[in-house]
Amino acid sequence: MSVFPEDFLWGGAIAANQAEGAYLTDGKGLSVADILPVGKERFAGLKLEIRAGVFYPSHDAIDFYHTYKEDIALLAELGLKCFRTSIAWSRMFPNGDEQEPNEKGLQFYEEMFQTLQSYGIEPIITLSHFETPLHLVTAYGGWKNRKLIDFFAHYCQVVFQRYQGLVTHWMTFNEINHAHTLPLLAAGIIPDETSERTKLQDIYQASHHMFVASAKAVLLAHEIDPNNQVGCMLSLSPIYPATCKPQDVFAANELRRRSLFYSDVQIRGAYPAYFQRIITEQKLNLTILAEDLIIIKKGTCDYLGFSFYRSSLHEAGMKILGNTGGLLGKKNPYLEETPWGWPIDPLALRYVCNELTDRYQIPLFIVENGIGLYDSINNKGEIIDEKRMAYLKEHVEMMAEAIKDGCQLIGYTWWGPLDIVSAGTGEMEKRYGFIYVDKQNDGSGTLKRRKKASFNYYQQIIASNGQNVTVPDFSESGEV
Repeated sequence: MSVFPEDFLWGGAIAANQAEGAYLTDGKGLSVADILPVGKERFAGLKLEIRAGVFYPSHDAIDFYHTYKEDIALLAELGLKCFRTSIAWSRMFPNGDEQEPNEKGLQFYEEMFQTLQSYGIEPIITLSHFETPLHLVTAYGGWKNRKLIDFFAHYCQVVFQRYQGLVTHWMTFNEINHAHTLPLLAAGIIPDETSERTKLQDIYQASHHMFVASAKAVLLAHEIDPNNQVGCMLSLSPIYPATCKPQDVFAANELRRRSLFYSDVQIRGAYPAYFQRIITEQKLNLTILAEDLIIIKKGTCDYLGFSFYRSSLHEAGMKILGNTGGLLGKKNPYLEETPWGWPIDPLALRYVCNELTDRYQIPLFIVENGIGLYDSINNKGEIIDEKRMAYLKEHVEMMAEAIKDGCQLIGYTWWGPLDIVSAGTGEMEKRYGFIYVDKQNDGSGTLKRRKKASFNYYQQIIASNGQNVTVPDFSESGEV
């Protein structure tokens, strides 16, 4: 008998800006993702505009906007019980501050959700996944501006009412704790870098407004449909001390607490005591109204969704850097790395599940996990992605151990069940999918979909509810 619950939500996850394309189709407005060019330096020297002669991968992505019916049919064949995606705020409210929504945007998502439901696939919907409407950044300064709370609440009310009965699992802000390392994507701001104090002032003020907006969304969702479950979503790959030197241990713990600060507020419903020291020592002057604290207290999240990709090693005094996979640290000599330098650490997933269970005692939803690899087609026309299958096997095994440990896991959505644009680098050749999409980093390609060997493997895992994780023998496969 499987240790996974019978109603466990096996699934896959994408984001609108990394898959849909059609970036101005049917009245959609620009989002912050639409100004990010391809390449490892895509966040350097950002201009809040579209520039001539620059390739922006989100503009076409994999054209999911036009191919979603065929893609969902493939995902149904894969056996998915759920599918996590985001709804682009700027597709329904092109500028983000309109009173009346764009009907074509609302209709697109309604039809997509109906298609998912027709296959028995549960939609898991993120309300804001690195897709703040660009106008809200250029005209208002992003989430530093309190006005965005009401704009977001209005957007939420419209979609909760429109999709009542089609969607019951929601998440508010994707990887909200990346406000520190990816502020434009996570918080719609470009912080003032003139000093550490001014930078933190901007980040924490924006974060506070997002906390209030998230809590309002929870309250609205419950009011409109008591069946709604609303989670928060954080990047929670763990941080290890680089050595047993006490300063390294303490510094790693402090850095971890900075990430968990966001779930502390959204799940416990109050600012933690340790935040007062940050305010005092950094001389922050945050606008936090008494009514805000009441809303945060009432609007706590129903479950904790999180991404897990890798672990990090931290040494006291290191500069704190991060990317879409989590925080960057020292090289761990005990771990293999992906071609993009991300350590592979399955045991850390069990570690994190136990850490979060001990801290919060609420349901956990692993909504992003996966491995980016270069894929190649052999002379039989096959893509034998054995490393992806090995990675999946090891992480499913650690989830099973976490459940035995007493963790309440409700679901697992593999990141990128079909190849999509990388959020961190804008590449297509950093592939996560069980389904290959013929598109290259320069935008060329036919967009043809092709199943990889891992497609049948994940199908096997889902069909057995996590019991059969035996990787097939591919010793007779064709040569590349």
